[in-house]
Amino acid sequence: MSRQSTGSFMETVRTIVYAVLIAVVVRTVCYEPFNIPSGSMKPTLLVGDYLFVRKWTYGYSRYSLPFSWPPFAGRIWSAPVQRGEVVVFKHPPDQAEDYIKRIIGLPGDRIQVKKGILYINDQPVQRTPVEDWYDKQTNETLHQYVETLPNGVQHRILEISDDGSADNTDVYVVPEGQYFAMGDNRDHSADSRSWGTVPADNLVGRASFIFYSTAVRDPTVPDGRHDGSLWPLWDSLPETRWGRLMTGIH
Repeated sequence: MSRQSTGSFMETVRTIVYAVLIAVVVRTVCYEPFNIPSGSMKPTLLVGDYLFVRKWTYGYSRYSLPFSWPPFAGRIWSAPVQRGEVVVFKHPPDQAEDYIKRIIGLPGDRIQVKKGILYINDQPVQRTPVEDWYDKQTNETLHQYVETLPNGVQHRILEISDDGSADNTDVYVVPEGQYFAMGDNRDHSADSRSWGTVPADNLVGRASFIFYSTAVRDPTVPDGRHDGSLWPLWDSLPETRWGRLMTGIH
């Protein structure tokens, strides 16, 4: 191999190494991609949505880093979560699986659900009915409401009814350094009502925007069912939900 060929080869290797290092740094400290595998955050997030999570919003803990490594306690450059923000965190019971929910309760809050109405610090949260929402994936028509949290944040929620197993709860007092998380699809969400609060150290980042979205086909379609995954591309690309691309998450 000539000296010139060797030089070109090494330059290519260096370029690849630099590109990989830049990608790792960006993923570690800036933005990390996630996809939505379940319907617990409908109508805000749909199965097949691909989104970026902003890592620096709440500072960094071991769970902000790839493979939760290196292990260390607490958070650096920490900042509190604001009520109503949609966050990704490590599931508290096993510290392994990534969950995405909306933060409803802050440290010290009293949280309760009575007849489907959310109460924060013993005050009912305003819930305004809007048009029903038809879920193409499950073939359900759900009641839809606009919920207005005490800090003015508004978001849509879905309910099958107001007498489900999670529509009447005890009072939860959120411990210091922890948060109460709920899914927007209230009757189809396993959240803090069932497995408890989210420690601040478990936060990965704030959901920022959807960069791609592909629909889930009706399972009765003869050519099978597309589950919202990107592969194979000849299935996912025709199902692209163009109107959801590059939309912010609120």
